[in-house]
Amino acid sequence: MKRIKAACICQTLHFQLKDSIPGPEAAELVKQEVDHYKRTLERNRTRYKILEENTQSDGSVIIKIIKQYNAAPVGDYLD
Repeated sequence: MKRIKAACICQTLHFQLKDSIPGPEAAELVKQEVDHYKRTLERNRTRYKILEENTQSDGSVIIKIIKQYNAAPVGDYLD
C-alpha cells in the first residue's frame, strides 16, 4: 500500500485585466482579486509560500506560488 507523505502544487497565476474596463479601474480590480485570492487561502487554512509576485506594466499581476495540495501534509516543501 502506498501513502502520500507530503504533497504541494507549484503554480504560476496570471491575474489579467478585464478588457471591458478602463485601465486604472481594471488595475485596481486586479489588485482586489489578488488580495481576495490570498484571503481565501488564509480562510481555508491552505499553507502556501509566494515565491514571486510581479506587477506587469499593464497592471496585471503574476504570482508564482507553492501551496498545499488538498489536505495532504506539506513536509519540508514550504520551509
